[in-house]
Amino acid sequence: MDVTTRIDRVWQWLLDARLPAPLLLFALAGTSRAAAGESSWLRRPDQLAYTLVALAVLALVLRRQAPVAMLVLNGAAVATYLVMGYPFGPILFTVPFVALSVAMRWPLRRAVVAVGILFVSIFSALAVNAVRQEETADWTVGLLFALAWLAILSAPVAIGAALRVRREAAAGVRAEQARRAVSEEQLRMAQELHDVVGHGLAVIAMQAGVALHVLERDPAKAREALEAIRSTSKESLDGLRAELAVLRTPGDAARQPTPGLDEVEVLVDRIRAGGVHVGLQIDPDLSDVPSEVGAVAYRILQESLTNVLRHADTRSADIRVRGEGANLLLDVTDSGRGGTLNGDGSGIRGMRARAESVGGSLDAGPQPTGGFAVRARLPLVPGSGV
Repeated sequence: MDVTTRIDRVWQWLLDARLPAPLLLFALAGTSRAAAGESSWLRRPDQLAYTLVALAVLALVLRRQAPVAMLVLNGAAVATYLVMGYPFGPILFTVPFVALSVAMRWPLRRAVVAVGILFVSIFSALAVNAVRQEETADWTVGLLFALAWLAILSAPVAIGAALRVRREAAAGVRAEQARRAVSEEQLRMAQELHDVVGHGLAVIAMQAGVALHVLERDPAKAREALEAIRSTSKESLDGLRAELAVLRTPGDAARQPTPGLDEVEVLVDRIRAGGVHVGLQIDPDLSDVPSEVGAVAYRILQESLTNVLRHADTRSADIRVRGEGANLLLDVTDSGRGGTLNGDGSGIRGMRARAESVGGSLDAGPQPTGGFAVRARLPLVPGSGV
């Protein structure tokens, strides 16, 4: 055991002594006065009585680390105190605290059994002392006294069980929140990798096809395509490294900033360089779009163009970005064969999830006149709805 662990344990013991310390002072001070007005056959408190009182109280220090030892030590001290014929006093106040501590840490059935054993031991000690003193027993008084103590002990057991259930429920909620946070982060990373790497590979494949097609007759065009492949692959690798860094050290790694609407023209130029004509119309008064909304818009446009490259089998697409009231509207259409939806539909689901993450909506599907359309409505205030 290292020094730090020992210090932690000592500190925990000191914290656990916060309850027993004032209770011990009260019990020792009150025991000396407990004999006043009691029956003449009761013994006056002596050194043994004070020792038993101290043991009964100090047993509560063990309530976290060793509840069984607390229960045994307290029960033995209280029972011995009563068997010896000492007067009723503050030592009995420790019993409800023991019952509360046990109920807070054990299942209800086990706690009830333990407190029941403690109850039986205490009243068995009273009966033994009465027989030893040859006192005439008043069974009515004894029965009422027993019922009163059953009620006294039932209250802390019920309170402790309720606190235990509440604590476990709170712990369950925290665990579920942690699992949900991890799941959401995993989904976010999967979507980010899908968008960044998927788009990069689609552009690389397109540019590689262009380079092969013009390699013999237009070396300059082939070189341009190869340079585009180099820059795209570098960008994709940087995004991949950034996400892997977050995965390895989630608390320390800096996440790569997501591009916004300012980068849409660069995105479109990259697609145009591969031979796909992309018409782009962006309203000039969109400079105040929040970065979160702009990032979502960029990813939706990126995924739409990626799917055009991969599935639409067309050489033209159109993008329209405009403001309408409190919303940002995105329209991406192509004249292909309606194949923007990829094989398992994850592209559409991912875009819709991104739109909904800021309170927006997204629709996608074939157009009546042919081709495919993606339309998104994003609130300019994230999360405000549409």
